[in-house]
Amino acid sequence: MDATPLILPYSHELAPYFLSVNRQWIEHYFFLEPFDKEQLEQPHESIIAKGGQVWFAKWQDEVVGTVAVKKVNVHTFELIKMGVLPHVRGKKIGFNLGMEALGWAKEQGADRVVLYTNSILSTAIHLYRKMGFCEVPIEPGKYRRCDVKMQVAL
Repeated sequence: MDATPLILPYSHELAPYFLSVNRQWIEHYFFLEPFDKEQLEQPHESIIAKGGQVWFAKWQDEVVGTVAVKKVNVHTFELIKMGVLPHVRGKKIGFNLGMEALGWAKEQGADRVVLYTNSILSTAIHLYRKMGFCEVPIEPGKYRRCDVKMQVAL
């Protein structure tokens, strides 16, 4: 049986994986937008310094996944940049990352977490539903590539 991934909080040593893991899925389906580049190239400044957090999943001595939460306001965080390398998908790495992020957001006092995604990412949407997210109406113009908004109450 596969081991549970080790979930690690942000460190400067792990920061390059935030870009490399997310770049592979974003560029596979879409393209990197300016906000992607800012978040992925400067996660400490663009996410952590503004009240959010970033995590990394290590499995069999390899960093294979990432996720972050961005603070929206005192009650709401946004789940962003969840990515898992293709060769380890299906091993609950994304689920473990996501649950770590939700637990942390709750500890920070949030009462909900939102996320934005695209309907072509059906596997990701299925995962988000397993984590307790439900679809809600999306506001126009939030993100260019997103056509689905989901949220979960904490």
